[in-house]
Amino acid sequence: MNLGPKIIFNFTIPGLNIPVTISETITTTWAIMLGLTLFAYFGTRRLEKIPRGFQNFVELLVDGLYSIVRQTMGEKKMRFAPYIGSLFLFFACSNLITLTGIFGKSPTTDLNTTLAWALITFFMIQYNGIKSKGIVGYLKGFLQPVPALLPLNIIGELANPISLSFRPFGNILGGSVIMALLYQLLSYLSTKMVGIPIFAVGIPAVLHIYFDLFSGVLQAFIFIMLTMVFVSSAIDE
Repeated sequence: MNLGPKIIFNFTIPGLNIPVTISETITTTWAIMLGLTLFAYFGTRRLEKIPRGFQNFVELLVDGLYSIVRQTMGEKKMRFAPYIGSLFLFFACSNLITLTGIFGKSPTTDLNTTLAWALITFFMIQYNGIKSKGIVGYLKGFLQPVPALLPLNIIGELANPISLSFRPFGNILGGSVIMALLYQLLSYLSTKMVGIPIFAVGIPAVLHIYFDLFSGVLQAFIFIMLTMVFVSSAIDE
């Protein structure tokens, strides 16, 4: 079983001799970005004072995300709501895109994807911590509550992007591995018993609801909640 991202094609930039590899993760990510761009365009193209139809759904989604940010981070930190909302939508779509049947693997099963999200969040935490408390106050925070804890505080800070990236990666990849093994087992059993892989048609649907739908949205929600908590603590401490 190949757990790594599938390579679509390779090429070298003429004149520079720089190799470029296009993987399934990249193409799927581009597709999600295009889909979210179209969603944003059509959702805001003809806004009305009295929403109806598709605008109702868009406003419900935006209000829900803003409400989560307001309750978690407070009214004074609502400037982070666009980033948190964009992160949640991109994360959730990445986890759910395999349900379309068009794309083979979720970008979340590639550690490069989750690590990139975690690093963006990590640098945003450091930037806002320094901006809020100043460089001296920020560095003093590593000496709290006692200076002897400096090494542990540094390790704990550096561990944040690792935990943020490995948690969704491990959960989503584990689910995809389980489903792949289940399909192989059901296909083998049904072929042996009835001659055609009929068992693999309906039986896995229940597990797809958990591993792809429930777990996918849950991991996206956990990621943004941790992001909001980390950013708030960096600013407030």
